[in-house]
Amino acid sequence: MEQYFSNCLYFTANHLARLMNKMAEEEFAPLGISPTYAFLLMAVNEQPNITQTELSNILHIAPSTTTRFVEKLEVKKLVERKSEGKLTLVNLTEKGILIQDEIKKCWKNLYGRYVEILGEDVAKQITQQTLHAATEIETTK
Repeated sequence: MEQYFSNCLYFTANHLARLMNKMAEEEFAPLGISPTYAFLLMAVNEQPNITQTELSNILHIAPSTTTRFVEKLEVKKLVERKSEGKLTLVNLTEKGILIQDEIKKCWKNLYGRYVEILGEDVAKQITQQTLHAATEIETTK
């Protein structure tokens, strides 16, 4: 039975995702936000006046999930929304700007943790192979 699981991309990818998520959650716990929220904040920092649709595309999540995330970050006073016609634009608040250095530090710590375990070359290879597989599967849907 173990052979079926260890040769299944679905099972092994989910196993790795759970382990990486646990590690990432531990690194972001001091900030009180999840890693996905941190990515959203980084995206808004990189592109002020970003739409929720653009955020959904960047984060590869459903628009309804993006709306929920933005609402939660708005409650935490990290982002603010403004409407321009049919568009809803998202921007960082001053608090959202101030947290950017801490977010980068958390990502750096996470990277350091898994590189220490896997080695830098293997970590980069797995990342690139995973990205390639996701892109290929996504484009054939």
